[in-house]
Order: sequence, then C-alpha cells, then structure tokens
Amino acid sequence: MRKITIIGGGQSGLQLGIGLLKNGYQVRIVQNRTGEEIANGRVLSSQCMFDNAVQHERDLGIDRWSDTCPPVDGIQFSVPDPEGSDNKVIDWCGRLDKSAYSVDQRVKMPVWLDELEKLGGQLVIAEAGIADLESYARQDDLVLVASGKGEVGQLFERDAEKSAYDKPMRALALTYVKGMTPRPEHSAVCFNLVPGVGEYFVFPALTTSGPCEIMVFEGVPGGPMDCWGDVKGPEAHLAKSKEILSTFLPWEAERCNDIELTDDNGILAGRFAPTIRNPIGVLPSGRKVLGIGDAICLNDPITGQGSNNASKAAAIYLNRIIERGDQPYDDAWMQGTFDSFWDYAQWVVQWTNMLLLPPPPFVLEIMGTAGTVPKLAHRMANGFNDPRDFFPWFADPNAAADYLQELKAA
Repeated sequence: MRKITIIGGGQSGLQLGIGLLKNGYQVRIVQNRTGEEIANGRVLSSQCMFDNAVQHERDLGIDRWSDTCPPVDGIQFSVPDPEGSDNKVIDWCGRLDKSAYSVDQRVKMPVWLDELEKLGGQLVIAEAGIADLESYARQDDLVLVASGKGEVGQLFERDAEKSAYDKPMRALALTYVKGMTPRPEHSAVCFNLVPGVGEYFVFPALTTSGPCEIMVFEGVPGGPMDCWGDVKGPEAHLAKSKEILSTFLPWEAERCNDIELTDDNGILAGRFAPTIRNPIGVLPSGRKVLGIGDAICLNDPITGQGSNNASKAAAIYLNRIIERGDQPYDDAWMQGTFDSFWDYAQWVVQWTNMLLLPPPPFVLEIMGTAGTVPKLAHRMANGFNDPRDFFPWFADPNAAADYLQELKAA
C-alpha cells in the first residue's frame, strides 16, 4: 500500500486525502488545528463553489450540504452611475444552469476531518516544519503540501512568468451576516464594481449558525475602500461594512438595514499578492515535495475561484496519482501533474488578473451589452463555473468585437 502525506487540511488537502483513502492508499494529514478549533475559530474564506467543483465532492460522497445550504442561482453585475445618483449604468443578471453553494469551511472541514479518520486516515495535529517534511519524505512515497504558510510554504519559489503581480492588488474584508433582505427575483452573487474604488459582492451561504450572507469587500489600495487597518472589533467591522455600502452602493445598503454578524468570528480583513509558485519544493536533503492548492496557486478572490481551483486541483492530482500505479513519483511526474492542473488554471488566473485592473473599453462594452442581450448575460454567469469559456472573446478586443457582432446579428 502506497503511503502519502499531505500537509494542510483545507479544501484541496482533505478532498485529495479522502479520495486517496477511498482508492486504497495510506494517508496522513498534518495540520495545525483540530476540527473543534476550526469550528470555533475565525472564518477562513469567502468560498462560493460552482457546480463542476461541487461535483468532485459528490463523486467522493462528501457533499453533505447541498440539500441544506441556500443555493446561489445566478450572477448579478452592477456599476453605479459615476455622477453619484442611485442609478446604475450597467445592471444585469444571468441564471446559472446549476446552482452554486457556499459552505463555511468552519462547517465543512470538521466533518471532512472526521470522515478522514473514519476511513482509516491518520490525522496529525502539528505545525509542520522542514524537519518534519524531511521525516515524512523518508518514510512515504509522496509528500504533498497544501498550505502556503510558514517555512514550508517558502519551499516553493514564486514563478515570475506566471505571476502578474508582486504586491497585493486589493484590500480585502469579509463580513458574515444574518438578517439581510433577500434579492427578490432569485438568489445570486451580487457583484458591484465601483470604478477607482473597488468591488463588493455578496451571496447566500451556510455557516455554523445556519443560513447567512457573505459580504466581500475588495478595495483598490490607497482608495476609500482600503479602510480596514484601523477597524478594531466585530461591531466596528460591521459598522464599516454598512458605511461603505451607504456611501457607494445605496441599493445594497437598503438590503442591510437589519443585518447583524453571524458571530464575533464572522469577520476577516487582510491583503495578499496573487502568486503562482513553482510546484516542486526541494528539501535540504534533496528530496522533493509537491505543492497543491493555495500553496502554489493563490488567486485574488475577486472572481470567487479559490475553492473551485482547490477542488479541481484535488481531482486532477487524485487521477494522476491513481494512474501512476506503482511507478515512482519523480520530478517529471510532479511537474506533469501541476501542468495538467495549469492547463485549466491558467485561464482562471488570466481572467482574475484582468479584473484587478481598470476594465478596458471592450470589456466595458461586453458588460454593458449583457444588460440588453440575455444570451450574453447567461454565458457570463456560467463562465464562473468554467472560466475557460471566457476565452478568447473576453481577453482580446478583436475577438470581443467579432463575438458581439455575432450576438447582435442573431
């Protein structure tokens, strides 16, 4: 029986570990918190998982929440009038072919940790360091790193060719709330772009206390939404969230008259540089470890693809490991495994990086046209499930012009 250790028990690490156990591998997960500590801790992310990513969980029998989690049924996109009125210069909504779901990782990960142990996996609660990786690499056939923090994360060098930015592009904040007025027609990720200020999106989710809404703020550095550094405490964080909406997005503020935090841990603020790293880490002994998930592909949350990327990476890595059989997990296999993931992820990263810059005229034309052409709004919405469908027409002005001409002709 082949032995595999995974450092990090998040979306990619646990999904992969459970998949390996169900295929006859011996698995050890090493992470620094117990399920109880995760459940009682601070929120970890703004995960909204679209159907293709959730299907990988279903395939493993570990989607335990789609029947109880409030569904996300569409994508709404709005841009306020720059003159400062309550009007919107762009406003459309596209329905998703299949619902998306957002399950608080404080709900999901403890259940998956229990499942891992029920299947016979070994769970080690520890802060893994380089010496630990050396020990695991000596003992096991393969070591994967699914956590990008600490000295272990530093094993993976930044790939300058694949990383468009070397600094944070947004000041980020999350606010988990209850009591928000629902969107009237159907649920959606309500995505609002305020030029020069940043983005705000909000969607229904399931948290530790039940249904909620997750508010996500993305402030342009140095702008008026880059305002979280001096905010201290949960209630001040909630007040700042409401203040931003009242200032820039009055239609969203109207939905928030009666909101309150889901819990004092339902807030988060910070910033990071979107980064792609080389997938193979070299230990001092010369032994190699393979990165997965955020350890090597850290995307800005503006497109909501982080947990989706993690799920899809876990599925690809699982298939590659199974296909490898008894052959060694050598350098060529490690690089080939990442390359199989990058064949997909490169399009997600390119799309996300585009949205972190001021939109060029042809993108504004696409967004505006979606308000009058339902077929385009539908395609835009469902591109969140598979962003490869945005190319080439969302990235190239000539391809965009040709596509819009086809739509108008039809």
